[in-house]
Amino acid sequence: MAILTSLFSGVSGLNAFGTGLSVVSNNIANLNTIGYKDSQASFANIIGQSLGGASAGSQIGRGVYVNDIRTQFLQGSFETTGNALDMAVDGTGFFVVRNAAGGEYYSRAGLFHIDQNGLVKNPDGLTLQGIKANAAGTLTGQVGDINLASTVSPPLATTQVDLIANLDSRVTIPAAFSVANPAGTSNFSTSLTVYDSLGNGHLVTAYFRKSAQAATGNTWQYDVVVDKNDSTSGATEVQAQGTLTFTTDGALNTESAVTYPLASGGFNFTGGATQGQVIGLDFGASITTDAGTGLDGVTQFGSTSALLQQTQDGYGSGSLQNVSINSDGVITGLFTNGKNRTLGQVVLSRFNDTQGLTPFGANLFGSSADSGQPIVGVANSAGMGKILSDSIELSNVDLAHEFVKMIEYQRGFQANSRVITTTDEILQELVNLKR
Repeated sequence: MAILTSLFSGVSGLNAFGTGLSVVSNNIANLNTIGYKDSQASFANIIGQSLGGASAGSQIGRGVYVNDIRTQFLQGSFETTGNALDMAVDGTGFFVVRNAAGGEYYSRAGLFHIDQNGLVKNPDGLTLQGIKANAAGTLTGQVGDINLASTVSPPLATTQVDLIANLDSRVTIPAAFSVANPAGTSNFSTSLTVYDSLGNGHLVTAYFRKSAQAATGNTWQYDVVVDKNDSTSGATEVQAQGTLTFTTDGALNTESAVTYPLASGGFNFTGGATQGQVIGLDFGASITTDAGTGLDGVTQFGSTSALLQQTQDGYGSGSLQNVSINSDGVITGLFTNGKNRTLGQVVLSRFNDTQGLTPFGANLFGSSADSGQPIVGVANSAGMGKILSDSIELSNVDLAHEFVKMIEYQRGFQANSRVITTTDEILQELVNLKR
């Protein structure tokens, strides 16, 4: 009976537009959900009856139903957070996270933090996946949990000291150098902290003494002294020495090889470090010894002795102080000793059919037969977008659009309610005809 068909059509309309209102309300409710992607209901008509079976044009519909609710994976806007571990994907790709049981999920919500065990996790306790790096800061290619626990920068023993200074050519030759009276038996000194094999810092002092003056140029002697508190012997002693000669123009002419008076053939520092540590001393490119200009390191001009620059290549151990993440997802650690090292690289996944992903709530999706297997890669490659650190991706819900859809669904719901009311009135009239 056609009248009953209209009744069922009206009911289907109520169900369909009620579902549409649920979709809209869910979108509005997630307006401020990080990484949320809005949904859109798709409607289809129901064919239920043919009149005479003549043609499709003679068919009477039986209403409407929601045949699909599609997730709109459109780019959301970005917001700066001030946390380097907060990330957003600008373009295609999902962050990969795993639970304790090894279950893998995919998300656009990039809120991350370091937990008590050093793992990088999201607010739901899932661990961010990435390419691991070894102790030398080289990416291994192995994908797993990003773990920053107990990350330290190992020490490096000093092997080279570079010195740029001027020695005053006008000074007189003092008495032979003596560690008992270093200031009275030298013309100039400079101190520098060097590091042993354990990363312990030791203060060493280089004393320069004018030892000879000739028509062809002057000669200077240097003695590197280690204080008793830093010396294995417990006595203040000379642990390296040598000579420098200068031309009459004040340029460095020759450098003797560094000699080490101790039997170990190097520096002996306290603290259990390797003994006989050899530390090279570079005073610049001398004319005769190095075929240089003699003017880029230690010089001897008629002006007050002064240190211009000194550096050494060692450093102590350091603990992780901060991290930074570039657009490729490479995580770099900044350590308390001033050194940087690669700690890992965030990986992303994309799918051939994102509509086939299974939503699990909490901004998480899972792969399915419809989505296909995840294609794993790094940012800025293999079709993946770039990673924005210190940022989060906001919901892509368009509030104005949702309000328009809400009015549309509300009017549709009201109209179908009116169809049911009208059909009921007609049926009531049929009942009254019998009376």
